[in-house]
Amino acid sequence: MAGVRQFDERVALGRALEVFVERGFRATSMLDLAAGTGVQRGSLYHAYGGKEEIFLRAFGEHTGRFLAGAAAALDQPTKRAALLAFFNYCIDTFTAGSPARGCLSTRTAVEAATESPKAEAAVRALLDQLETLVHDALSTVDDGVESPVDLRAAARLVVTTTRGLAVMERAQYEPDELRTIAETLVTSLFGT
Repeated sequence: MAGVRQFDERVALGRALEVFVERGFRATSMLDLAAGTGVQRGSLYHAYGGKEEIFLRAFGEHTGRFLAGAAAALDQPTKRAALLAFFNYCIDTFTAGSPARGCLSTRTAVEAATESPKAEAAVRALLDQLETLVHDALSTVDDGVESPVDLRAAARLVVTTTRGLAVMERAQYEPDELRTIAETLVTSLFGT
């Protein structure tokens, strides 16, 4: 029947995401996506358009799952505990797998700036949403601990640090080393 997709869209997008994680936005071709998803290139073009559109769909689903996990991690009784749990979640996310998966959003931000303004905008939207999520979580915790900086500035610093940790992970820093860095920032913001 014409117009009926002959593949499971959720599975195909999940596999496409894996291809982008493995190869990066720039190095991924439609041929790679066809091989990785098991869906013919023509069917991918027909269903989604080109590589950029497939990336945006897959990244959008990834973003939703990541933000939900981050929100759950931030749901702690103290600001310090919330940020430590959040950093652990982020570190676990980009050190998962063998070899480690890395951070797709950080990699895409670096790679896609000149190639895909839409992919760059999707990464910026994720980072803005993440900053708001961290800010809102810190604002709702009433543990009597004040930060030496405004909570919005603290949230931006926390999100910026996650990007730095992702880069350091790619430079072979171990998860425990990354957690120590994160804990240092948390201590500087909210004490011990």
